[in-house]
Amino acid sequence: MEISVVWILGIYFVPVFYGFEVEARNLQSPQIEQPYRTAYHFQPPKNWMNDPNGPMYYKGVYHLFYQYNPYGALWGNIVWGHSISYDLINWVHLDHAIYPSDPFDINGCWSGSVTILPGDKPAILYTGADTKKNQVQNLAVPKNLSDPLLREWVKSNQNPLMTPIDGIDPNFFRDPTTAWQGPDRKWRVIIGSQINGHGTALLYQSLDFVTWTRSQKPLHSSNKTIMWECPDFYPVNIHGKNGVDTSMQGGATATKHVLKASFNSSDYYVVGNYEPKTDQYLVVTDFMDGTQPPLRYDYGKFYASKTFYDSAKQRRILWGWINESDRESDDIKKGWSGLQSIPRSIWLGKNGRQLVQWPIKEIEKLHGKQVNIHNKELEGGSVFEVVGITASQADVEVSFDLPNLQEAEFMDLNLANPQLLCSQKTAYNKGVIGPFGLLALASNDLTEQTAIFFRIFKSQGKYAVLMCSDQSRSSLIPDLDKTTYGAFVDLDPLREKISLRSLIDHSIVESFGGEGRTCITARVYPSLAIGEEAHLYVFNNGSQSVKILSLSGWSMKKAQIVPIQKRRKPPIN
Repeated sequence: MEISVVWILGIYFVPVFYGFEVEARNLQSPQIEQPYRTAYHFQPPKNWMNDPNGPMYYKGVYHLFYQYNPYGALWGNIVWGHSISYDLINWVHLDHAIYPSDPFDINGCWSGSVTILPGDKPAILYTGADTKKNQVQNLAVPKNLSDPLLREWVKSNQNPLMTPIDGIDPNFFRDPTTAWQGPDRKWRVIIGSQINGHGTALLYQSLDFVTWTRSQKPLHSSNKTIMWECPDFYPVNIHGKNGVDTSMQGGATATKHVLKASFNSSDYYVVGNYEPKTDQYLVVTDFMDGTQPPLRYDYGKFYASKTFYDSAKQRRILWGWINESDRESDDIKKGWSGLQSIPRSIWLGKNGRQLVQWPIKEIEKLHGKQVNIHNKELEGGSVFEVVGITASQADVEVSFDLPNLQEAEFMDLNLANPQLLCSQKTAYNKGVIGPFGLLALASNDLTEQTAIFFRIFKSQGKYAVLMCSDQSRSSLIPDLDKTTYGAFVDLDPLREKISLRSLIDHSIVESFGGEGRTCITARVYPSLAIGEEAHLYVFNNGSQSVKILSLSGWSMKKAQIVPIQKRRKPPIN
């Protein structure tokens, strides 16, 4: 495929895809009219958006499909929206890929995935709500593989391919994963379900991707969870950060497998060993087991996520839906609801127990004016402003050096609930070592602020690092969800520096602690700290001093999100 990029006055990018012209018009609304509209997170121009569906890299182009309501800012009338990009940052919107039109999906085209079949043929598996509103699994393929943008999709005349029989509740049978191929050449896919009230990943197999047979046993299930929505199952390298194709079977010494399930408004995951010949999946610590809080991709606003293997850069990319924290009446007034997280590279951490996430490197294309601070002492009770960058639209990285850790407060980790701790020990509750961190989207007088911070505790002969995202003072507007989030960061402060990276974008703050070992995303709606009135501070409210080893902050440019304007006429020979 032929792609060229034209820069006009250094502002607008105009992708010229073969046979198409694109209008150079940014669809992000003016910040004065829409103070909570993001500048560099993915959003459609208007209306409701939720789950990311079937992201993929195909012949030089990144595709993102997503649940979309073309008629309003609230959930309903769901179709598959479709947008394309060449860098995962700047996007072009296309017409809807899949919409209700047949008895097997007339009541909605719900979440699903894309699998690239042999011969470079993408195939969508998605959940449809049929005439009885039963959930069934359907297939769609590109109408024209020679179209590099894959604008039109055709539904299989054999739909539905999988139906809720053999005791499956038709209300709990949805969200097929990306399929993978076993050593017997059969395709496998899992469907999210609930059996006897317990979360389950039903396993299906097929030789031709059309005729599917349910396996006798599910891939995995749990008696401690409810319905599993939007499951995901994929291999990760044991050694190194490179991603692994979904069908790659590297063996127990080379890869582990991640199973993710969405429930309780969060995305939980487990890491285990998968045997492709027997489809046996074994984990050491299962969902909701163990003394420590269960593993989650993100401990804030983050749901219905989906990963894909980026073959161009040999990495696995994670997307997540970030919903609103305001009221439905606010969304109707704004004319839109929901956005996608910044795409994150994801890999298995060195300890082999948990995943690490980091914003994709392409986001650095949006870096503008930069500020740097080094070796600055922060005495207890001090706060200072980071100036020189746009605080409402920024990327900030900071690392801290700590004093004598022996003075840290004691805590029994076996009894600790990190989110409750963060709610009780806010940024304004003084400790010994911490709280210290950032005050984002803050007003000049700190009446409004979103605090992202750390506290250090002693526990059973070691140290515990608590990371918090406190929205309790994020806005003067009443009746908003101002939940405070918290989680522990798996690092040893005796041997490692404590670091924080926050992506600030008007109404969202995505934070990555410990170089991506703990992630917390917040949605906030300040009434004072808007646009140029927003400020960014670093603070220390502990009795012990801490030192800023380094701080780098950048103003962020707007991502360019444009619609296709028209099809060019073919040249005359």
